[in-house]
Amino acid sequence: MKRAPDVQRLLDRQQRLRTWPAKAAGRRLALEYLAGKFEPERHYTEREVNEVLEAWHTFGDHSLLRRALCDAGFLDRLPDGSRYWKTRR
Repeated sequence: MKRAPDVQRLLDRQQRLRTWPAKAAGRRLALEYLAGKFEPERHYTEREVNEVLEAWHTFGDHSLLRRALCDAGFLDRLPDGSRYWKTRR
């Protein structure tokens, strides 16, 4: 039986995401981890979302992570991108 990936494998010593996983299961774990860094019921500007993401990854692509969080349904946003919020799961 194949073992589920562990999010700790994806993190550095400061608990930041080290790399964007190649496999869907790893990406899902990474997104779940990053979504946990956002407060429920709080609205964020795009800049604030980027700041949170910059603090929790090391590979310098907050745009990729922001889009992936929205595409996967972890974050939602207004159509103009002016406000983001964590979705209820």
